[in-house]
Amino acid sequence: MISQDLNDTITKTGPGTPAGEVMRRYWQPAALADELEGKRPVVPVRLLGEDLVLFRDEEGKLGLIGRRCPHRGVDLCYGRLEDNGLRCPFHGWHFNREGQCVEQPGEPEGSRMHENIRTAAYPVVEKNGIIFAYMGPGEPPAFPDFDCFRAPDTHVFAFKGLWECNWLQALEVGIDPAHASFLHRFLQDEDPADSYGKQFRDKAANTEIPMTQLLREYPRPEISVEDTEFGMRIIALRHLDDGRTHVRVTNQIFPEAITIPMSREMIITQWHVPIDDENCYWYSMFTSYGEPVNKALMREQRLKEHRLPDYAPLKNARNNWGYNPDEQARETYTGMGLDINVHDQWAVESMGRIQDRTEEHLGKTDTAIIRYRRKLRAAIAALGEGKEEELPMRGGVDPATIHGPAANDTLCSDGDWQRAYTEGDAARRAACTGWDATID
Repeated sequence: MISQDLNDTITKTGPGTPAGEVMRRYWQPAALADELEGKRPVVPVRLLGEDLVLFRDEEGKLGLIGRRCPHRGVDLCYGRLEDNGLRCPFHGWHFNREGQCVEQPGEPEGSRMHENIRTAAYPVVEKNGIIFAYMGPGEPPAFPDFDCFRAPDTHVFAFKGLWECNWLQALEVGIDPAHASFLHRFLQDEDPADSYGKQFRDKAANTEIPMTQLLREYPRPEISVEDTEFGMRIIALRHLDDGRTHVRVTNQIFPEAITIPMSREMIITQWHVPIDDENCYWYSMFTSYGEPVNKALMREQRLKEHRLPDYAPLKNARNNWGYNPDEQARETYTGMGLDINVHDQWAVESMGRIQDRTEEHLGKTDTAIIRYRRKLRAAIAALGEGKEEELPMRGGVDPATIHGPAANDTLCSDGDWQRAYTEGDAARRAACTGWDATID
């Protein structure tokens, strides 16, 4: 259990909050590139408690500026997209990509008032289907040399989904290896040949065992955590009856992302991005080491569970997340369908908009959650003392030199999980022909 003050400190991310100031030192997903498709590439963005508007101008360049016109506060999402900026329909004030007002056509001839009028503006960069924003002071940091950024567009599929809860509980479900044996338990195993685009449907490592079966039959993983330059490496060992050990390595990328194996061919890099303190989006990059990603199929699969334009899940608290007691008796542990995103969504949303951690009781399997909270608190303290260089991937560390991070599942028979995991990752990279996945 923790105090209410500490819970507030590590969950709230609006302007001026301790955790919010940490997050503003990192690139944050702001929108999918798909959202700017169409005749008028202008979309509202609410990010870290700030209301913004994202647009692509006539030159194809991106701008992310304050949503409220500094004149009388009307919504610039309805602005006229012209002259490489947004023009407010109320009085014609025009703003460029940097948030500078460059024209006030209703003011007296020769007026220079516009020179002193600015709205918020943040740098934005497009990476393999996701548009990232930097909302902190100074120059933005370099992007890490992660696989999801290195791979060509053909091998990465990006999507997002809305969860009606605080970002921290959304992240914490992703660094909890034990929950997969229960929350994602399938009472009947699907044919792994039909697994494309689905998590936990492949065969486990180089076995004939469906991953769903392995998780179900070995529910007590041995979990350890290692600190890394990017955040944390989380190792879950499941010791099989035949003497072998299944090794599953996932990663926490500071401040609010994870990288996990989806299948032997694909990994997921997923950010849990605060919209505000009570809502978040997960943004995922699915990166393939094999064939180019079948984006049409993966998008079709996910749009069966989400609505546009807000990417809200069709199953939610208002319809009990699709809960079916008959299904729970025969097919799945939750009774909430076969999409594990819905399982995670129920877990994190049913806690409440902001989990009351003054009432929680963490166990030994929560070691990664405990370590992460300490890391976040340390970053908050360092920034409060003006020691920004002590934050992960800041200061003396060049993010562009950070590779991977490796996320895979493999088997070892001699207890040397480090060797098995390292060799498994190297073999997958060596077999990648669609792009250069090797790491020196």
